[in-house]
Amino acid sequence: MAVWARQVSRWRCLLRTGCPGRPRGRSSSAQAGRGFAPSALLPSRNDVLPWRLQACGLVSVGSCSPPDSAKDGSFSSPESNLPSPVKQEQAKAETLPDLNAKILYEDWDDVPPSSALEEISEEEAVKIIAEPLLPVHSSTLRDYVDYSETLAKLVHLGVDLSQVEKRQKAGQLLLTLDFEKDIKKILLFLKDVGVEDNQLGPFLTKNPYILGEDLEALETRVAYLKSKKFGEAEIAQMVSRAPYLLLFSVERLDNRLGFFKNELGLSVKKTKNLVIRLPRLLTGKLEPVKENLQVCQIELGFQRHEIQRIVFKTPKILTASKKRLKQTFDYLHNIMGIPHHMLTRFPQVFNSKLLRIKERHMFLTFLGRAQYDPAQPSYISLDQLVSLPDEVFCTEIAKASIEDFEKFLKTL
Repeated sequence: MAVWARQVSRWRCLLRTGCPGRPRGRSSSAQAGRGFAPSALLPSRNDVLPWRLQACGLVSVGSCSPPDSAKDGSFSSPESNLPSPVKQEQAKAETLPDLNAKILYEDWDDVPPSSALEEISEEEAVKIIAEPLLPVHSSTLRDYVDYSETLAKLVHLGVDLSQVEKRQKAGQLLLTLDFEKDIKKILLFLKDVGVEDNQLGPFLTKNPYILGEDLEALETRVAYLKSKKFGEAEIAQMVSRAPYLLLFSVERLDNRLGFFKNELGLSVKKTKNLVIRLPRLLTGKLEPVKENLQVCQIELGFQRHEIQRIVFKTPKILTASKKRLKQTFDYLHNIMGIPHHMLTRFPQVFNSKLLRIKERHMFLTFLGRAQYDPAQPSYISLDQLVSLPDEVFCTEIAKASIEDFEKFLKTL
C-alpha cells in the first residue's frame, strides 16, 4: 500500500506543476514564434499528459524540475525536446503503469472474516438453518436422548430410561456422565464380575447409581467377597440378583454377614449359603428381618432351632409380609391342624398363596382325603399340597378330574 501511495503522490505532483514544458522566460526563438498558430506548434491535450509523465520518469524519483532546455530559455517543440526513448514509448504512456499490482491485489484479497454483528439481507437470513436448542428443563430423559451420546448408547444397551428417571437424581447423574470416560469402564467391570451382556440393560435400569461409583472401590468390594470364600459364579449370581450389592462398603457388608450369623446362630458356611440364595438380605433393611424373627418366635410360637431350620430352607420368610405370614400360619395350624414340627419340616408352604391352600384343602376335605399326618394312610405332604400343578394334584393326590375340581371351585 505504501508503493501505491507514492505513485499517487507523484501523479498529483505532475498534474499540479506541469513539470516539463512551459519556459518561464521569453527567448528570441519563442518571440519569433508568435506569428505562428499555437495549434500548429503545441501538442494536443492527449499528448501533453503522457509527455509530462515520461519526462518526469527521466529524472530521479520525487523530482519534478523542468529539463535543461527550459532553463536556458529555449523552447522549440514538444516532439523535438523529447528524448528518443520517450518517443518510442509515447504510445504506451497513455496507459497508467501497473506498478506492484500483484501486491495490491493480494492486499485487496485479504478480507477480514465477517462479524457476528454484521448485517445480512433477508434472503441470506432465510437460508440459515438453526439447530434445535437443548431443553433447559424437562420431566423426562426422552427429551435429551437426541442430544446426549451417553443416553443414546444406554438405550442401545437396553436401559429403560422411563424407569431410571423415577429414581431420585438418577436422571441428573446420567446427564453429567461421559460414556467413554465414565461409563465404559464400569461396563467392562460388570462383565468381568460375571454380569451377562443381555443383563447389563436391566441391571443398570435397577441400579444406575453404580455408574457414578469409583472403580477402585467396586473392585475392593469384590475382593472382600472373594476373601470370604465366595466363588466367582456365586458373586456373579449375587450381583445379578441384588444390583445394589456393590454399592455397599466393605464395612457394611461385613456387618450384614455378622448379623445373620449371630442372630440366627448359623455357621459361616450356612450363612454364606443363605445370602447366596437371597442376596437382597445384604442390601435390604434390617428392621423387617428383626420383626419377622420376633413374630416367628413370640406370636407363632416357634423355637429358636425351628426358626433356624425354617429360615435356612426358606430365606424369603425373613422379608415376607408379617400380616400374610400370620394369616398363613393361622390357617395351617388352627384350621388344618398342622403342628409346628410339620411346618418346620415343610416351611416352603409359607411362600404359597393362602387362597391356593384354602381351595385345595377344602376340595380334599369334600372328597374325604384331607390327611396330613404321616402316620396315617393316604398321607398328603404339605409340599404335594401346594407345589403340584392343578392337573397333577387332581389326578394323583385328589384322585379326581380337573373338571370336578373346577366345578367345586364354582360352589365356593
